[in-house]
Amino acid sequence: MKLDVLKIDGSVSDETIELADDIFAIEPNDHSIYLAVKAYLANQRQGTHKTKERAEVRGGGRKPWKQKGRGGARAGTTRSPLWVGGGTIFGPKPRDYRQYLSKKVKRLARKSALSYKVKDNQILVVEDFSFETPKTKEFASMLNSLKITGKKVLLLTNGKQDTIYKSGRNISKVNILEADKASTYHILNNQVLVLQKSAVDVIYKTFGSGEVVS
Repeated sequence: MKLDVLKIDGSVSDETIELADDIFAIEPNDHSIYLAVKAYLANQRQGTHKTKERAEVRGGGRKPWKQKGRGGARAGTTRSPLWVGGGTIFGPKPRDYRQYLSKKVKRLARKSALSYKVKDNQILVVEDFSFETPKTKEFASMLNSLKITGKKVLLLTNGKQDTIYKSGRNISKVNILEADKASTYHILNNQVLVLQKSAVDVIYKTFGSGEVVS
């Protein structure tokens, strides 16, 4: 599939780019996408939640009143889960939520996500660009020229580009990542996927495919 390469001023350049069918035009596998997104979200959890159980709450070592003669219920400690200030019954404990997927499933999920983006016309390829210094105004101007201002945007760059990242990080709904570090969740969690031209080559190398054909 061929796409026009856009300039950052929104105009169409003289270049076109060929997107490999084995990456951008496969039959999407919804189940692999589900597994990849579920694993990503689970792996973001710290798992440090904890409440104190009866044996862990400080105090309560003395029996609050004698066993008989008061006409009330028996009580052996003020730290019973039935009392205010007592321990928690079956409270959460620290645990590891990490989930693991095979390399094959992760690759299939990313290809499926990219294919959905192409299928839904939610992908743009722009020429390679950079800023001499971080300039949010210039980045916002580029979004406006591409007619994607206000939309949830993911920009994938070729390697680490600090000036681009710093220029766009304060703009609402904009996320900037290196092309080889974008997960299935990142690829799908936006309205428009913007690729630098050289970032497409990075994606090809990630999947062990050929180089970009212009």
